[in-house]
Amino acid sequence: MKWNEIFNAEHIPSDEDIREYLGDIRSIWDELTAYIEKAYQVEPQVAYRECAAQPGWNVKYKKSNKSLCTLYPMAGYFIALVVVGPKEEEEVKIGMDSGLFNTYIKELYDKTAYSALGRWLMIEVKDKAVLNDIKHLMSIRVGSKK
Repeated sequence: MKWNEIFNAEHIPSDEDIREYLGDIRSIWDELTAYIEKAYQVEPQVAYRECAAQPGWNVKYKKSNKSLCTLYPMAGYFIALVVVGPKEEEEVKIGMDSGLFNTYIKELYDKTAYSALGRWLMIEVKDKAVLNDIKHLMSIRVGSKK
């Protein structure tokens, strides 16, 4: 059953509900969320969206009103939405060209359309291979002052 069918707008999932739904990938979720909370001194915000790219409950992390990432629980994996805004575009491109990011992230970046709001990278997290890339994208996002 889909996440948004199990947990509708009136049924807020607990942390344990999320972790149980994720299954074996929960340790990677825990690693990423613990990193975000410690590195950026932020708390998760659980929010429900009907019209988002991924409907249902999600977990948002913001620092100084700037989105770090939004996490979407899926059965057996999760999606990390990281926006590469116009201010971060140049630094991320340099990283992509220099081989800083793995092939999956580079291909996702290349095929994600650019808009006035940037590139909305919906990164499927099925193993630990992309965690460092997500962390690096967030650090660029927070550090960009242009």
